[in-house]
Amino acid sequence: MPELPEVEVTCRSIEPHLVKQYVTNVIVRNPRLRWPIPDDLKKILTGLRISTVTRRGKYLLVDCSEGTLILHLGMSGSLLVQHIGTPPQKHDHFDLILDSGMTLRLRDPRRFGAVLWTTNDVMCHRLLAHLGPEPLSETFNGTLLYKNTRNRNASIKETLMNNRIVVGVGNIYANEALFRAGINPKIAACKVGLNRYVRLVTAIKETLELAINAGGSSISNFVHSDNSQGYFQQQYSVYQRTGKSCRKCESVIRQIKQGQRSSFYCPSCQK
Repeated sequence: MPELPEVEVTCRSIEPHLVKQYVTNVIVRNPRLRWPIPDDLKKILTGLRISTVTRRGKYLLVDCSEGTLILHLGMSGSLLVQHIGTPPQKHDHFDLILDSGMTLRLRDPRRFGAVLWTTNDVMCHRLLAHLGPEPLSETFNGTLLYKNTRNRNASIKETLMNNRIVVGVGNIYANEALFRAGINPKIAACKVGLNRYVRLVTAIKETLELAINAGGSSISNFVHSDNSQGYFQQQYSVYQRTGKSCRKCESVIRQIKQGQRSSFYCPSCQK
């Protein structure tokens, strides 16, 4: 599933192709995504000018002045920038056609993505209103994370993946950040002290920045807007390295299940 680095990479890559462009057409080949694509979206968007493209958590927000197009990549989605006339493939469900002669195309094999529209304050939308702080923002720090976890008995790994605590730290990067911080994923969030949370926040920010700079992780269907791949998966320390030697101490990387997701850790480096 595309996580925050992949969505941020997508945002940065599609932004120069969309901003200041007018929408000339909308093609919906399959409206049945996670939530149905609005029936009147073609009528709404055609003729509007795109002013900004931003990200909130794993949502991409295309501001068209009169409203905001909300895009989500779901479990397997990618947004591709292609020339008008490029033949669609089987899982290409939505095209946003621009006056530049380019098309923003949503490819989503599993159809868990989303294409929604709102004319209200997008930050108050039901999908965004509950989201916690952005992990790369200055407001997200060790003191805040420590304060917000005092009554949480869930594991620190599961807590990091709670979007109400911090937004967008998915499974891959939670595993990698906990390794970088030297924290065992099984420890209860309320048992982690302030100094360790300060170190953990630094590790989260460093991990996400490294992933963004590497173009994200392409381990499933995710590709960039130009159909190229990211390569952060080549730098994993623990994720999907079960049974292999730790890159720091040569202990064997272990795998456990937490909240229906796999966690990977080094029993020697992470306490």
